[in-house]
Amino acid sequence: MRMSRKRRCRAAGAALAVLATVLAGGTGLATTASAAAQSSAVQSSSVKPLSAELEGIRAAEATALYGDSAVRPMADRKTGLISLGDSEISGEGVGTYEAGTDGPNNWCHRSPDSAIHRTGIPADETYNVACSGAYTGNIRIGGSKQYPDELVQSDSLAVKARNTKIKMVVLVAGANDDLQFGPVITDCVERWFLLQGTCQSKYAPGWQARVDGLVPKVESTVQDLRTVMRDAGYADADYKLVVMGYPSPMSPDIYDNPNFPGKIPGGCTGYDEDLAWGRNSAVPAFELGMRKAAEDTGAVYLDNSRLFHGHEACTENTWARGLVVNVTNPFPPDANSVRQSFHPNVRGHAAFASCLTQLYNSGWQEAGCADPASTGTPVLRQGGWDDAFKPLKNAATGQCLDANGGSSRNNTSLLGWDCHGGRNQSFTYDSQYQSLHIQLTQDRCMDVPAANYSAGTGLILWDCHGGANQRFTLTAGTIRPAAATGLCVTQSAASSPLKLAACDGSASQRFA
Repeated sequence: MRMSRKRRCRAAGAALAVLATVLAGGTGLATTASAAAQSSAVQSSSVKPLSAELEGIRAAEATALYGDSAVRPMADRKTGLISLGDSEISGEGVGTYEAGTDGPNNWCHRSPDSAIHRTGIPADETYNVACSGAYTGNIRIGGSKQYPDELVQSDSLAVKARNTKIKMVVLVAGANDDLQFGPVITDCVERWFLLQGTCQSKYAPGWQARVDGLVPKVESTVQDLRTVMRDAGYADADYKLVVMGYPSPMSPDIYDNPNFPGKIPGGCTGYDEDLAWGRNSAVPAFELGMRKAAEDTGAVYLDNSRLFHGHEACTENTWARGLVVNVTNPFPPDANSVRQSFHPNVRGHAAFASCLTQLYNSGWQEAGCADPASTGTPVLRQGGWDDAFKPLKNAATGQCLDANGGSSRNNTSLLGWDCHGGRNQSFTYDSQYQSLHIQLTQDRCMDVPAANYSAGTGLILWDCHGGANQRFTLTAGTIRPAAATGLCVTQSAASSPLKLAACDGSASQRFA
């Protein structure tokens, strides 16, 4: 745990033989002398002794680190980063795993290429104690061990916090509690293979209740981790405690990939309606729950709900794996053969690491991360993603800028429509790229097709790429192509498509 950095029916028979259970992994430095003195006082007077078992583990790890078992003063320790939680952060899906965590008796699937080992945050030691399949009860104080050879994750934190100077604690948890995200995906995929119809109608009515049920459990977990750190002599300001949200691994826009491999070869197995529900409803609701848990406990929040937009399974540059069936480990195949499915791949963990690094250096309490121009490089922005989007209402018609039919496919026309608050009617402006992104996905932007800057050209959605025909200026309520500022986006009549027209100052060209 310590490091120094797939005919449908035929395939259905093979895949369904193992697709029966959970896919998500089983069922700074003080700036004043007084601050330094306060931290020192906490360290010397408030460290609680560990149990005999944990103290033995701590002493052995200290000896491996320093040559003896002593508990060192904070200033004399190596620095450390640590991640706790479930398969999303353990490295499940990467494909390379630490010895002893790739079966047959332990399926934590910790990867040496997981995010915590790849950040740009200076640290002597990086620890990944997360475990695929973990729920909050495997993390909390007094919780249960996930496997006989595993510690409760908070106990692992207690040990590491006494041997190193922990700079950042990252928690990714909640998917395996009330939400049961893995079993839900499993059922949705099975229904697609067996032609049983979509799963959205089955799960959507009770989804918010599931989210509401997991929030207090995540909050209690955060509070327990605070307690562990205080018991180890840390003041809350001595380190960053980050709650990281989950990205969506699937998208309904897969057919826009010019090299779309097909659902089975690419692993994006599921009804299109379910892929849309997952991205547009299920994951956003989950994100709001995680955000609430962070806000209620004072933890730093990293909103990754839009991070994999444009990088989902079956897209051009995937950061997530689709359905994967490992037929060799275990052998014969069983439920564990599919546990790597729908998890971040090695590039996904690189994206996590980049976002965590930017967050650590930003000093922000809350931030969202995404790839805004399909460059493959995540960009951090301050605040939660939901706060960034708003409707754009036309001053003449009172209607909202709308993606036709609620679609985010390439070439979807933009028009005015009666406002209803849907995600196909909310947009955000990226000042760096001068791009307008739709709330359905960070990977679709307002676009002047073929850069045809002439009156009468209709506006569409297209893959965000940062090109000139996706750059607009927002001036006094008008939306103008940056390359042709004498033209304005115009809604000439109610429910009509948006087109370019010579700017004339009319209400039909103002949006707010």
